Amino acid sequence: MDEQIIRKYREEEEVMIRLFVQWCRSRDIDPAALYTEAYPQQPANPILQAAMEHEDEEIDVSTDTMLEVLQLFGNDDLAFAVAEADHRGQ
Repeated sequence: MDEQIIRKYREEEEVMIRLFVQWCRSRDIDPAALYTEAYPQQPANPILQAAMEHEDEEIDVSTDTMLEVLQLFGNDDLAFAVAEADHRGQ
């Protein structure tokens, strides 16, 4: 049962990261740079790197949706960086 919960969380985390990459790409923002802005002390995220290499069908992710998803996963620092980047882009 625990393995199922962990696997489900990882799958959902991967979806969140792929949405983040799509949000960044649609705004011409480097996802790795924005991630580093939010988490300067953390090493490169391998899931983020894999998502950046993967060519997904482009979808438009609204900033509000992106912020909600990030906050659901407790990525408040990244949500703040996304909000700041969105504000700079307007």
